[in-house]
Amino acid sequence: MNFKNKTLWITGASSGIGRAFAIELSKKKCQLILSGRNKGSLDQVSKICKVNGSSTLVIPFDLGDETSVNHAAHTVIDKNLNIHGLYHFGGISQRSLASETKLSIDRKIFEVNFFGTIALTKKILPILLKNKKAQIGVTTSIVGKFGFPYRSSYSATKHALHGFFESLRIENKGNGLIISMIVPGRIKTSISKNAIDKEGNSYNKMDPGQDKGKTAESTVKIIVNKLENDKKEILVGGKEIIMVYVRRFFPSLYYYLSKKIKPF
Repeated sequence: MNFKNKTLWITGASSGIGRAFAIELSKKKCQLILSGRNKGSLDQVSKICKVNGSSTLVIPFDLGDETSVNHAAHTVIDKNLNIHGLYHFGGISQRSLASETKLSIDRKIFEVNFFGTIALTKKILPILLKNKKAQIGVTTSIVGKFGFPYRSSYSATKHALHGFFESLRIENKGNGLIISMIVPGRIKTSISKNAIDKEGNSYNKMDPGQDKGKTAESTVKIIVNKLENDKKEILVGGKEIIMVYVRRFFPSLYYYLSKKIKPF
C-alpha cells in the first residue's frame, strides 16, 4: 500500500494508538479523515497532521451509536471522497469479572468494538471496492487470540473481529481488497484508564503492565511499515506476544502458563 496522496479514514484518532497512527501516517503526505468522540482532541491531531504535510477532515462520531455511525458515513459519502484505506482504532476495554458484569455492559462493549466497527465498514466497503487496490486495517488485541481474565467481553469482541474480517478478506480475494489484522500487546496508552467496570463506570486506573508497555509512537512505526507491505496480521508489543505462538504451537504449555497470567 502506497499511502502518498491517498484518502485514508482513521477511527479512534483522538487518543492512544489511533492518534499516534494518524500523526505517523500524515508524514506520508496523504488526505486523512480523522474520527473519534472528542472533537477538541481531533482538532489538535489535525493541526499536527497538517504541519506534517497532509490535509485533514475531522468527523467526530460515537462507535457505540448506530445513528452516529451512519451520519458520519453519509457525511463522507456525500462529499464523494474516494477512500483508499479504512483503519479501525476506536474501541473500549473492560476491567471486570464475567460473573459480576451486567449483560447491558457486555452489550455496550460489543456495540462499540464490534457492531460499530462493522457498521462503518459495510457503509464504506462499496467505495473501497471501486479501487483496484484498497486496504482495511483492524485493531484487535492479543486477547483476540486467547481469553484473558477481567476482559471476557472485550476479548470476545476481538475474537469476533478476527472472524468477521478474515471472512471478508476471503470473500473479496479477487477484488484487490487488503485486510490487515493489527494485534497489539501491552502498549502504553490510556486504554486501561478508559476501560469500564462491571457497572459501566470508568476504571480510571493505569494497569502496571500497560504502564511498562511499548510506546504508541514506536508501535505505529511498525504498524505503518507492515501495512505498507500488505501484511495480513501485524503482531506488535513486548514479550507478551510470545503467548500467541505458545497458544498456537504448544497448547498444553499455554494452558499451564495461562493460570499464571496477571490481569493487570
